[in-house]
Amino acid sequence: MALIVGWDVGGVHTKAACLWYEAGAVTDVRVVARPFEIWRARDRLPGLLREVLAKLTDRPPQAMALTMTAELSDVFRTKREGVRFVLDSVGAAFPETPVYVLSLAGEWVPRAEAYDRLLDFAANNWLATALYVAEAYRNALVLDVGSTTTDVIPVRDGRVAALGRTDLDRLLHGELVYTGVLRTPLAAVVRSVPLRGRFCPVSSEYFAVTGDVYLVLGRIRPEDYTCPTPDGRPPTAEFARERLARLVCADIEQLTPAEIDAIADYIYECQLRQVEAAVRKVRSRLGHPADLPVLPLGTGAFLAVEVARRMGLPLLEPPAAWGPAGSRVAPCVAAAYLLTNWLMTDGHDP
Repeated sequence: MALIVGWDVGGVHTKAACLWYEAGAVTDVRVVARPFEIWRARDRLPGLLREVLAKLTDRPPQAMALTMTAELSDVFRTKREGVRFVLDSVGAAFPETPVYVLSLAGEWVPRAEAYDRLLDFAANNWLATALYVAEAYRNALVLDVGSTTTDVIPVRDGRVAALGRTDLDRLLHGELVYTGVLRTPLAAVVRSVPLRGRFCPVSSEYFAVTGDVYLVLGRIRPEDYTCPTPDGRPPTAEFARERLARLVCADIEQLTPAEIDAIADYIYECQLRQVEAAVRKVRSRLGHPADLPVLPLGTGAFLAVEVARRMGLPLLEPPAAWGPAGSRVAPCVAAAYLLTNWLMTDGHDP
């Protein structure tokens, strides 16, 4: 039996998937996601990686697949510096394990060789998901709604049909939307909200985030709120309402619970429209996209499902092989599968 581990090292979460592989088939999949804001204590990353792996298995893996988005964190002056740091951290954590990094051209590159072209590996996690989906489904529109961002990735005729590869290009093409269901400041979603028969402008202070909206609306559980709250208070619906009240420079003595809930409902509608606009932009250039059912992934898969419903688009089920939790951490699961297949095809039976 062999073990292959896939990593998605982000700026606010580090995620890993472990695949047990035997006799040509995957026999088990386990995943772990850990909150970790890299700008607060970046030197702790190697230790964190070891802790995450220890939660998955006590056996050494045969190989590791690496994807990342942490390089964009402003703790690094450039993306090159960030990619180099992640490569160094993984090497320090697992010096004896072969590590392969996915390039934006879809190649698996040994970690030691990745230093020669660092920018080829920046923000590569979405591509792992896309490449796996292109193998599993001939036609699909991946809608991966995470804590911070949303990926809109078309797959046509078994090929990744995205126009962008870098974050910048993906933003320009509507394939990356900087909106998510936990960490997005609410002033990035709305400029005003309905209140007492009028629209009230909102404060641009960091009073509340989308996680508060979805706690109040019952779309997420407190344990799903895996980022710090803006005020440091617990992630409960009670405190979330207090944070939302401050969005209009008020508090819970000035607003009723019904008024706060109506604000949350409106923000949800506006975020749905943000994601829907990106889906329409991507679909508009595909000619006849009727054969592109939506594959909802991520912590905010519920948002993707609702966008598809409102647009009248069919839905795909996440791959059964990923297991029940895999669709929430798709890039690391996909990376582990892709590397396993690549190693086998290349004659290195894992």
